[in-house]
Amino acid sequence: MIEKVKLLLDDLNSKKYQTLRKPCAVIPETFEERIEKDVPLLFENDDFGFNRGIAVKLRGGVGNVTPNYYSVLSKGFDLIIKNIETAMKNESDNKKIEYGKTTICKLALCIKKCDEYCEYAKNTGNIKLYNALKNIPRKPAKNLYEALVFIKLCVYFLRWHSFDHLGFGRFDKMLYPFYLQEKNSGVSDEDILSLIEEFFISINRDVDLYAGVQMGDNGQSIVFGGVDEYGNNDFNELSNICLDASYELSIIEPKINLRVNKNTPLEIYEKATLLTKQGLGFPQYCNDDVIINGLTKLGYDKKDAVNYSVAACWEFLIPGLSAEILNTGKFNFPLVVNNAVHKYLLIEDSFDDFLQRVKNEIICECDRIRKEKEGLRINDCHLLSVFIDGCAENLKDMWCGGAKYKNFGCHGIGIANATDALAAIKHRVYEEKSISKQRLIDALNANFNGYEHERNLLLSSPKMGNNDDYADSLSLEIMQTFSDNMNNKPTPWGGVWRAGTGSAHEYYYSAIHCPATSDGRKAYDYFSSSFSPSLGVKTEGILSVIKSFTKYDLSNIINGGPLTIEVHNSTLRNEEGIKKMAALVKYFIDNGGHQLQLNSVNKETLKDAQIHPEKYPNLIVRVWGWSGYFIELDKLYQDHVISRLEYTL
Repeated sequence: MIEKVKLLLDDLNSKKYQTLRKPCAVIPETFEERIEKDVPLLFENDDFGFNRGIAVKLRGGVGNVTPNYYSVLSKGFDLIIKNIETAMKNESDNKKIEYGKTTICKLALCIKKCDEYCEYAKNTGNIKLYNALKNIPRKPAKNLYEALVFIKLCVYFLRWHSFDHLGFGRFDKMLYPFYLQEKNSGVSDEDILSLIEEFFISINRDVDLYAGVQMGDNGQSIVFGGVDEYGNNDFNELSNICLDASYELSIIEPKINLRVNKNTPLEIYEKATLLTKQGLGFPQYCNDDVIINGLTKLGYDKKDAVNYSVAACWEFLIPGLSAEILNTGKFNFPLVVNNAVHKYLLIEDSFDDFLQRVKNEIICECDRIRKEKEGLRINDCHLLSVFIDGCAENLKDMWCGGAKYKNFGCHGIGIANATDALAAIKHRVYEEKSISKQRLIDALNANFNGYEHERNLLLSSPKMGNNDDYADSLSLEIMQTFSDNMNNKPTPWGGVWRAGTGSAHEYYYSAIHCPATSDGRKAYDYFSSSFSPSLGVKTEGILSVIKSFTKYDLSNIINGGPLTIEVHNSTLRNEEGIKKMAALVKYFIDNGGHQLQLNSVNKETLKDAQIHPEKYPNLIVRVWGWSGYFIELDKLYQDHVISRLEYTL
């Protein structure tokens, strides 16, 4: 790491840069007001700029979008404006003409602010940024540095337009032509590494963007590797450099997703495991063999599915083609099973009949969720639509027919808790008959107060995560019913619904609306995070967990949602541990897993950080689909991370 990067990193970790923003008593309401109010701000040694100059935090409107940055930075704003003007001349629809005018006005405002930054850079002696801004964003980026500045300024403007979750997409593939250009010009990989590190540091200055609990959850996910349209691995030299940059910096942005498949070499897993060892909570692994197949089942063209990326957390989308809301539905599996218990347990004589009642409840809940979203509408997004293929030049908004894909996604929350509840009912109520039906309902109503014996029986019943078909087969039943009645159902926008296994923060928010459940969980206690064993469940180890959670054909439930595993940080202390973990990740992929994220943690350290936060200013953990600084999290999220089971190899 060169000295300049060290200085930038020290400044970032000190968070002194936050004090340089000017206070703002009233938050500007519109994009135009925000751009007008904000002032250019360059930090020491900062060659990227486009930092928030006013100290406001925004909770935005539309998120989980991955723009086509390459299309914009390879054209420049001047050509885009010219193309819009040409389209307007050939258009008779006044609404479309007005749409074009508004889009041009917003782009012109962006150019004006860039001119201000250009002049400011010149006056402060930042000649590198000044020279770049004499060309971009009006004209295409001429080199890797200009391409990175172009991306940074686009994110800056889109954020002020209230688009807070903006992924970078397939970063290595997008910028690879610029990398080759640099190499052909004699630039060394070491210099390119330093430039990438400076860019990564620059985007971390927005980790305090949110006013709420999700400090660090800015959607700055980045994807490396993956197959091309011919099935060849697309992991390139720039992919490797970016992994090195993230490893050296050990900061929370960008959140790395690594696309892999059965043919991915083991050494790539080993290199990626070094990031896990750093305690960053990433990379998150995405299995091309499962995901591409799953996306094509949902109607994506194969050539588009091959180019998939990851949204803010884990939802799969196509960069530049997606106007999709992939976390609009929330399916609370434990609550649905619990409702079936209270409505039907007493009247069903066999478990099979009761299970059918549960399936019927799942079907009804799918119908309810879809109906609830029938009237969903989003206002025009003129600026963001510039980054979605086919929108600006056709005078169409991305949310109103401009984008190719307009799908909705539904998270499946607490699958393991629901499975464990069904397994306990089958084992203790119907087969063993150690708990009567009425006794179980009474215990649930009492939140197990006075029913400790019954609760212990439920807690000791078969659980998902032990490679036990008794429980795992029930998870297959409920996931199949969910996917059958959610996938490919029409949305009001002309797209389809997608089923997934993610939970996001719903492991808390959905859990606090769910009374005591038949797995022995007490009322309002946490669910497991995404696609993971229930909290507190003793399993046979990581291998048994992987086997349990890869039995279902996960291409049928592809909206995203990783198997999340916490490993004790001592596991990755030496080379042997690194190799074992890499081999285990490869086993997960080869066995049909679709998504995996690993959190290297130490519970004692986390507990100490709660008591002495000043000792751990840069301690990082994976919260759900994002990583954050532990001491900045609300205590409820800290407690959830601590309560997850640690594994060793």
